[in-house]
Amino acid sequence: MIPRYSRPAMVALWEPETRFRIWFEIEAHACDALAELGVIPKSAAETIWAKGRDAQFDVARIDAIERETKHDVIAFLTHLGEIVGPDARFVHQGMTSSDVLDTCLAVQLSRAADMLIADVDALLATLKHRAHEHKLTPTVGRSHGIHAEPVTFGLKLAQAYAEFSRNRERLVAARAEIATCALSGAVGTFANIDPRVEAHVARAMGLTVEPVSTQVIPRDRHAMFFAVLGVVASSIERLAIEIRHLQRTEVLEVEEFFSEGQKGSSAMPHKRNPVLTENLTGLARLVRGMVVPAMENVALWHERDISHSSVERMIGPDATVTLDFALARLTGVVDKLLVYPANMQKNLDRLGGLVHSQRVLLALTQGGVSREDSYRLVQRNAMRVWRGEGDFLEFLKADPEVTAVLPAAALEPLFDLGYHTKHVDAIFARVFG
Repeated sequence: MIPRYSRPAMVALWEPETRFRIWFEIEAHACDALAELGVIPKSAAETIWAKGRDAQFDVARIDAIERETKHDVIAFLTHLGEIVGPDARFVHQGMTSSDVLDTCLAVQLSRAADMLIADVDALLATLKHRAHEHKLTPTVGRSHGIHAEPVTFGLKLAQAYAEFSRNRERLVAARAEIATCALSGAVGTFANIDPRVEAHVARAMGLTVEPVSTQVIPRDRHAMFFAVLGVVASSIERLAIEIRHLQRTEVLEVEEFFSEGQKGSSAMPHKRNPVLTENLTGLARLVRGMVVPAMENVALWHERDISHSSVERMIGPDATVTLDFALARLTGVVDKLLVYPANMQKNLDRLGGLVHSQRVLLALTQGGVSREDSYRLVQRNAMRVWRGEGDFLEFLKADPEVTAVLPAAALEPLFDLGYHTKHVDAIFARVFG
């Protein structure tokens, strides 16, 4: 997590000040519940809130205590005691460190998910706008990187819209799965704390209770959360790579916006490189790289160990900050993307009509020719075009085996570009409603 690939709101979520504020709220809400149950005096709970609510937790002081205690939660509780005074003895009654750490992480990941969902919403709005803008802009579809049949650029963007709509649903589900609270005490038995305390804190923090915490919240939840982030990152890369390919000099159907004063190369002044989408490809690799450690965190020893802790302290901030930045960057790329319909048409015409070969094949079969012979006739003429010898339609008109079934008047309508876009409205209705 470095400033170059970070946005302030997501970074702030992972700052020590935010973490300590959440820790305090967990402890203070627990004190409220303990006071209602008569475990601690109500006046103590009120004092804890009164002195801690607006307190500025001293990160340097907590770090100094931790250097001695070698325990971050104890360091925080010691500092909180310095702020609250004698009533601080009622804080953390029956709780263990994981109750605070895991519940805090659930809060942070839930809030991070909310930001990521908002990011996806912004991207979806931009994709929808550009898709409708180029709904009927014809371009060539490619399979294996080779010209196939005509599509529209709007359909390419509609596909991305549908994919990120699914990603939004995945993020919503991942948020629900990760948003659990555990205040069950040592080894998760509630021996020293009433389950009603956990329920109260869960409601106060916007979480649900963890059915069986075994002292730590089961890490399959976290594995799923980070797996979803990896899928979203992969979708980002898919669209980024499409744009990078379409920007190649030999293709140049779209291009990243190139601002006034921007320079593409320190050596070659003519260069306009797809640096933003290349950057997105790299960021996607980073996010995906954090999925496997999250998966490996699932297998902890017995009721708990802390082999997951160091991993999560890094991938929690890094994955969410990186993905937040990447989604915002992709939205900007799509919003300002330069689209060149004339180049799209030029590329469509580049192979002299070969993109219509399937229509000819089907017309021959419908005219009574076997599929094998139809394929042979079409391919025979197509390969001449492939070798640069001339125009596909003209070759077909000159082939007596073809014209015996399909005279010129029947062949020419088979090269109508509109044939390939007649169902675009139906596809858009499926995608956008």
